[in-house]
Formats: sequence, C-alpha cells, structure tokens
Amino acid sequence: PFAPGVAQAKYSPSSWSLIVVNRWNRIPDDYPAPKLTRLSNGESVDSRIYPDLQRMFDDMRAAGLHPEVTSAKEEARRQASQWVAEPGTSEHELGLAVDINASGATGTKDSVNEHQWLADNAWRYGFILRYPRGKTDVTGNAYESWHYRYVGAEAAKAMHESGQTLEEYVK
Repeated sequence: PFAPGVAQAKYSPSSWSLIVVNRWNRIPDDYPAPKLTRLSNGESVDSRIYPDLQRMFDDMRAAGLHPEVTSAKEEARRQASQWVAEPGTSEHELGLAVDINASGATGTKDSVNEHQWLADNAWRYGFILRYPRGKTDVTGNAYESWHYRYVGAEAAKAMHESGQTLEEYVK
C-alpha cells in the first residue's frame, strides 16, 4: 500500500462521496478503482461526479466565466510527490477532487472571478471548497481557493450552511 504507517480511511459504498482522505487517512486497500470519465483536456474524474461537474461548468460559462479542471486524477501522483500529499493520501486519486481555475490561467490571480463564483455556488452542485481559510488544523492543508471536492448535494448544502469541513461533517 501507499503511505505506510498512515491509517486507512473509513469507506462505505453507500456513502462513497464522503470518504475522508488526507494526511492522516489514506485510501483503503480495498477501495474500488473508480470508473473514470475523461474530460476534453485529458483530465479524468469519477464518472459519478461528471454530470454535476458539467452542469456547474455550464452555469459558470453562462455567467461569462471560463472554468477548466487543471488537475484531477491524472495529475494526482505527480502533484502528490511535489507538494503536500503522499501518494495514497490525495483526494485526486479518488477522482472526486478537482482543481478549478480559469482556462489558460497562469496563477490564482487569473482565476479570481471563477474562484468567487465557486465559493458562492459550488455547493449547489454537490461540491465544497475542500481547504477553506482558518481550517488547516482540521484538514491538514492550507487554504486553496481552487481545490473542490465532490460530496453530493445534501452534504454540500449542510456543510455550506454550517461552515464545516468534510472532516467535521463526517465525525
């Protein structure tokens, strides 16, 4: 297994979208490989989240924005080794997390409008800002305005209303 010495995340097929994978909880050995949908730019996501992701992007485009998934499952291992997450502890490996920026952006300053729209609306499509400001001690990651995680409509609404992170919500 990846991330030796890191506890396995709790997983239930009935609540697949609420699995908590982070520096303290690795992907379980028996986690099923997700069926993937390849996006037009070559990135891939879990096929179960694709309809909501597409609907969200359609609405962003209708609002005059230009969203793009800049990393998803395909980039997970490379990014995991370069940044924070050890392989086996990155949500991108699940196919449930996406980094969303403006198409062609070279930095977060180029995606301010997209990130603001997402902060205000992503929950309506089942996505949460995974690493909000002031929650590093809970999530294990610093604030990332671009990192969104699919948790499903009901959970996303509840987390949006309560201000909870995924870790706090599933306790």
